[in-house]
Amino acid sequence: MSTEKIILGIDPGTTIMGFGLIKVVNKQMQFLQLNELQLKKYDDHYVKLKLIFERTIELIDTHHPDEIAIEAPFFGKNVQSMLKLGRAQGVAMAAGLSRDIPITEYSPKKIKMAITGNGNASKEQVAKMLQSLLQLKELPKNLDSTDGLAAAVCHFYNAGKITIGKSYTGWDAFVKQNEGRVKK
Repeated sequence: MSTEKIILGIDPGTTIMGFGLIKVVNKQMQFLQLNELQLKKYDDHYVKLKLIFERTIELIDTHHPDEIAIEAPFFGKNVQSMLKLGRAQGVAMAAGLSRDIPITEYSPKKIKMAITGNGNASKEQVAKMLQSLLQLKELPKNLDSTDGLAAAVCHFYNAGKITIGKSYTGWDAFVKQNEGRVKK
């Protein structure tokens, strides 16, 4: 009996949102797509968030992923950047949750470790390893799309393992796991 699933990986960002899709057939990965949503030309942060949500919904409705893997924001010193990145991640997650797709977050270090064996690998090292693993003919100019693809591949490698990342199967699960954050 053949088992098949599609994993959508997302690297959220308010300048560029990278994404990649893989299909898993009988525990074998197949490359489907990688691309990015360019948001540089938009000045309004809320317009960017709307576009991230709409593009994620479009990807879901087109490819029907069974699971979503998303890169968690890294902790930086610039609070405003962190807030914007968190919002970008949140709207991408909301799109998946609105379609009842399970979502798992992975830290950038965990993704790099899963792909290259080195949690401090560069974007270029991750991209080259993905190129080798998935027989990609060429790499994109911007590596944000390979970061999204890396999240999907990381999720494939972690299938069935208990992860430290947070995982939500829908709105009810999200609320239940975050009861302390909900006003009553």
